[in-house]
Amino acid sequence: MDKKIGIIGCGKMAYAIAKGLFSASSFYQGELIVHDIDKEKEEKFHRELGAKIADLASLIAESEVIILAVKPGQIGEVLEKGRGFWQEDKLIISVAASIKTSFIEKVCGIPVPVIRVMPNTPALVGKGVAVLCRGSFALPEHLDIAGKIFAVLGVTRVVEEKMMDAVTAVSGSGPAYFYLAAEAMINAGVEIGLDWETARFLVVNTLKGSAAMLEETGEHPALLREAVCSPGGTTIAAVRKLEENGMRRAFFEAVESAYKRARELGKD
Repeated sequence: MDKKIGIIGCGKMAYAIAKGLFSASSFYQGELIVHDIDKEKEEKFHRELGAKIADLASLIAESEVIILAVKPGQIGEVLEKGRGFWQEDKLIISVAASIKTSFIEKVCGIPVPVIRVMPNTPALVGKGVAVLCRGSFALPEHLDIAGKIFAVLGVTRVVEEKMMDAVTAVSGSGPAYFYLAAEAMINAGVEIGLDWETARFLVVNTLKGSAAMLEETGEHPALLREAVCSPGGTTIAAVRKLEENGMRRAFFEAVESAYKRARELGKD
């Protein structure tokens, strides 16, 4: 791919995207252009990734693909500032959580192709999940371009936009759930006598191995769990306590809360 890609907003996710493209030289040979109100962040992209720095109007004018990587609350302001510069032949990719493609189309005021993406933070280490959907004016080829960009950061999947709030609740917020579980397991290990580094090593690698088992076997999680639970053993005793303390219910309620919040934050 040799398209000029402009990134508006130079935060962590934007850096992951830019670094992924910069590192995938066999895939991407185009020019990266960035803009942010924080000049130090712009300079970091220029210094470390060779990105060109531009004002908002110039970035929009020069770029063929424009990635909106600002916070959801800033999307409207950015789109308004760019009014008059947006064109129908430019692809807009938004990674702003909960912002609908229809909102972006409406503020731009023209039938611009929009792809909405929900990535997650493991993209920072090339292990992310990015879920994509397309707006009213986006074509399959636009979806293909966006998919190839985010494939350098991990795995991708395409859904209908009506599913994006659920996606946000499961994979967008999901890493935090696992980090919380990992933190609790590490602390529990320390409480029963392990040093912190050993407890962390055991938990991190147990999570990695368990995820690999889920992926490679294709088995239902319940079957894999049952395979570890010997009759009268240590694991079934632990699982019983987790169930008694409402772990399953807590996950249901947490994901539902994230889903409801995503819907509340959504802009049409």
